[in-house]
Amino acid sequence: MNDNRVIIFDTTLRDGEQSPGASMNLEEKVRIACVLEEMGVDVIEAGFPIASNGDFEAVEAVAKAVRGATICGLARATKGDIERCAEAIKPAAQGRIHTFLSTSPLHMKYKLQMEPDAVLAKVAESVAYARKFTDDVEWSAEDGSRTEHDFLCACVEAAIAAGAKTINIPDTVGYAVPDEYGALIAMLFNRVPNIDKAIISVHCHNDLGLAVANSLAAVAQG
Repeated sequence: MNDNRVIIFDTTLRDGEQSPGASMNLEEKVRIACVLEEMGVDVIEAGFPIASNGDFEAVEAVAKAVRGATICGLARATKGDIERCAEAIKPAAQGRIHTFLSTSPLHMKYKLQMEPDAVLAKVAESVAYARKFTDDVEWSAEDGSRTEHDFLCACVEAAIAAGAKTINIPDTVGYAVPDEYGALIAMLFNRVPNIDKAIISVHCHNDLGLAVANSLAAVAQG
């Protein structure tokens, strides 16, 4: 992508709600989404539709209420998750499915209990399936900052080839520091051959108080 404008993706209604004391009911989520729209936020991640009926209803309600921003739902790399997400965002003027899969050695071994080749195949399969419902698909490498570089490059390339328009590299456990995180993003731009076909996004956790610094380091690398 040649557009150098920074796109703001807000996950207050999904990841933000995991903060202690930050749970919201449907009406509150819609009110916050409308404020985010007024602020000019580009993408609003409204929830995780498969998680509960309440989350599904909130994503659907936000999709109906907001017309000036892309409404995004989160989905694991399974058909059931993706289908539920697609249904929730259906009323949106602009809808996005954000699907993710763990890529770090620790997560693949102990969380997914999958071999790297199977994970790589699942990346392509899940993105391609999500594209059946919307042209706007985002793929995230969960625990991306602790993923081996060769494998991360392969997964990013596969996701883009399968139709992902946005690639997100999360610092899922708040592990990275700015120099390291910026270098990770620069590495992807240098090594993934089809990287120019997607927007690169970052999602930084604040465990070390470095979420903003890491995000700015990533922006500086493109």
